[in-house]
Amino acid sequence: MRPVEPRLGLQANLGQFSLLVLVNAFVGAMVGLERSILPGLAEAEFGLVARSAVLSFIVAFGLSKAATNYFAGRLSDALGRKGVLVGGWLIALPVPFLLMWAPSWSWVLAANVLLGASQGLTWSTTVIMKIDLAGPERRGLAMGLNEFAGYVAVALSALATGYVAARYGYRPEPFYLGVGYSVLGFVLSAWVVRETRGHAEAEGLLHATPSAAPKGGVFARTSFTDRELSSVTQAGFVNNLNDGMAWGLFPLVYAAAGLSLAEVGALAAVYPAVWGLSQLVTGALSDRLGRKWLIAAGMWVQAAGLGLMVTGRETSVFVVSSVLLGVGTALVYPTLLAAIGDVAHPSWRSSAVGVYRLWRDGGYAAGAVVAGVTADVLGVPAAIALVAAVTGLSGVVVAVRMRETHGARSAVSRRMGPPLSSSSPP
Repeated sequence: MRPVEPRLGLQANLGQFSLLVLVNAFVGAMVGLERSILPGLAEAEFGLVARSAVLSFIVAFGLSKAATNYFAGRLSDALGRKGVLVGGWLIALPVPFLLMWAPSWSWVLAANVLLGASQGLTWSTTVIMKIDLAGPERRGLAMGLNEFAGYVAVALSALATGYVAARYGYRPEPFYLGVGYSVLGFVLSAWVVRETRGHAEAEGLLHATPSAAPKGGVFARTSFTDRELSSVTQAGFVNNLNDGMAWGLFPLVYAAAGLSLAEVGALAAVYPAVWGLSQLVTGALSDRLGRKWLIAAGMWVQAAGLGLMVTGRETSVFVVSSVLLGVGTALVYPTLLAAIGDVAHPSWRSSAVGVYRLWRDGGYAAGAVVAGVTADVLGVPAAIALVAAVTGLSGVVVAVRMRETHGARSAVSRRMGPPLSSSSPP
């Protein structure tokens, strides 16, 4: 019998797509383990005072995640998706044990190198697999659902670890949750998730012209030469630059305002919760309204939220700031991934996603370094204000340089046109 041709679309692949949403929730929950308590742990148990030292765990995480994002895309194109996903979960298994037993801060840094590597492999692969399954029609919705699951899980995990830490202390109890997340994620990925590379190959056959590697290489095109892809890439980098700053400095801002550990955990959960939930709307919205102006608007809303954080010391201000930051990030995050899916040919799309995520998650490390050094020299408010200005400028770059990738461009793809040629410089 001839093998059954893979079918594209969310409805045709609802079971596997839903399973991958669940798997990505466990991926996000692993990051949430650290979201509300690790900056406080650094000060309380390891005696770190300098902000740059406290934020060093984010540098370790960001650099590791950025590098493995790149290789996740290349390996997914070359070897298939499922093996990369399972490998990422194997790397995650020792992380909660290292965090709960760490005798020194260097162990925490080592745990974050492993966590970053795991996140790069697992989150990148769930993104690639969902793009494979969804096909070109509902790509924004697919990415919205993926990022919704991941970041709602970040928020719930941050809330849970903050509560457990307030009740039992920083260690080891909060990290017991991570043991459960990593075991469940590994089991589902190894025994229930199915390979999706065949769906990408089926979509590639819809193009009239077979695609070779893009002129100048995938890395150069995604990073620099293509107006759309490079605009997306710089926005992703700046988005995670401000997220790295928020991850490291916001819990310290809340604690300095006199809030309890449980309150810090609850506030730390607001931003990723709004971010995650809003993506149920924003991903699908980009399928209707297009990508460009949602991305630009999202960067500007984030900048406004960060600017508000500089001005306030009240809980109500912190909440409004976090909501703005979450809404702005939700406008951007799934839309950036959908835009890459619009532009990149299926034969090299995974590699393009890997390059984008290399730069995007390099923003974590850049944000931690910039915010830590600026906070040590000029104070925490100055660090937040600087990152707010950079975020607003990134939105201007998108508005001026990027062209719309959805609508007319995707219609060309649906009419079985050739892959996009390298864009001219602006």
